[in-house]
Amino acid sequence: MSARKISPTDKEVFFHEDDIIVSKTDLKGRITYANRTFCEIAGYTERDLLGQPHSLIRHPDMPRAVFKLLWDTLQEGQELFAYVKNMSRTGDYYWVFAHVTPSFDGAGKIIGYHSNRRVPNRDILARIIAPLYAELLQEEKRHKNGKDALAAGKAAFDEFVRGKRMGYDQLVFSL
Repeated sequence: MSARKISPTDKEVFFHEDDIIVSKTDLKGRITYANRTFCEIAGYTERDLLGQPHSLIRHPDMPRAVFKLLWDTLQEGQELFAYVKNMSRTGDYYWVFAHVTPSFDGAGKIIGYHSNRRVPNRDILARIIAPLYAELLQEEKRHKNGKDALAAGKAAFDEFVRGKRMGYDQLVFSL
């Protein structure tokens, strides 16, 4: 697949509430499996996706702090649920409620990752997630240094969660 810069559009793509977007990656986040729904919504063929970094569909509106939480959780061998804004091949965007889990071999060693994504709750997106992510992204953009930006975004995210007086998992399911 040829590398090309994709510019985000303001057009949202929707998928049916019965559909599940599924992908698997290796330890470095390279796609090893993409189901038909993933291919259709993202606008890529399976051949286009296989071997590519999953970040191929990362929307620039997503704060890095959310992905830091995701990777830290997965590397601890735990699952994570999160709202994610993705970008299709055309630059259009689509929101998902993702359930990401590590995949283990018979000896209990992490060998990759598996993600199922469903249609998110629109009310939660509008009231909580989109404003929170915009705030986190703004905090990250205040810092020129990437490390500082990530640390500031993560600190703001952690403060938001602490302010709700519950852990992240509890918060996600209480929304």
